[in-house]
Amino acid sequence: MGRLVMRSAIAAALSVLVAGLFAASPAWAQRKAEPGAFDYYILSLSWSPTYCARDRNGPDPDQCGERKYGFVVHGLWPQYTDGSYPATCTRDRNVPKAVVDQTMPVMPSVGLMMHQWRKHGTCSGLNATDYFAKLRAAAAKVAIPDPLKTPGPTVPAIQVERLFLEANPGLTAEGVAVVCSRRDVSEVRVCLNKDLGFMNCGQKVVDRCRDRDAALSAEVAPAQPRTFNAVPATPALPPAPAAAPAPASAPAR
Repeated sequence: MGRLVMRSAIAAALSVLVAGLFAASPAWAQRKAEPGAFDYYILSLSWSPTYCARDRNGPDPDQCGERKYGFVVHGLWPQYTDGSYPATCTRDRNVPKAVVDQTMPVMPSVGLMMHQWRKHGTCSGLNATDYFAKLRAAAAKVAIPDPLKTPGPTVPAIQVERLFLEANPGLTAEGVAVVCSRRDVSEVRVCLNKDLGFMNCGQKVVDRCRDRDAALSAEVAPAQPRTFNAVPATPALPPAPAAAPAPASAPAR
């Protein structure tokens, strides 16, 4: 009987401890999301050559076929100003075929549409028809700079943001972020209010190009798999001094 009482007391103490840990969790931790309860949108524009070369699941047959796309819409994401975002707010997976057909010109991937609707669109507070209409309106709001409309000459990453600012009056450097995959530009993120006006981004929406030689290019090499040797060919050398930590890589959305 004494052991049973002791186990109950320990279990109760652990429950209190766990509850305290959850209560003290940071603002960007997982939290319950209500559809429509968010602060602003991020319009994510994906550079197709990089996406098609680096997609872990293999090239998308819609986006990465014979036609060579430049920037396409990757998603329209409800976002919080603290850097977190709601995800998968309902179980609705239905996207009408008419909506798919209307959206293909700016988002040429049926699979991507379905994924973005489930993960992000269901948090917008809109139904699928209205959400994708909003997405298309956001795409129309942001002008793709003429030199970047189709894959062509290589453009340094540091110039990509400047070109977007020049092509979009009212857009500021605080309202756009350029993301890279290794040395290749992979994405441009533009922050929009709920009425699709340009605005400054919230926390953690920042430029993510580590290499100063990073560029936007029509030709992107696939990622090379890592190789490991079971036995070193030469005697091990003393460890090198630790390098300064690199900026965090862009989160997958």
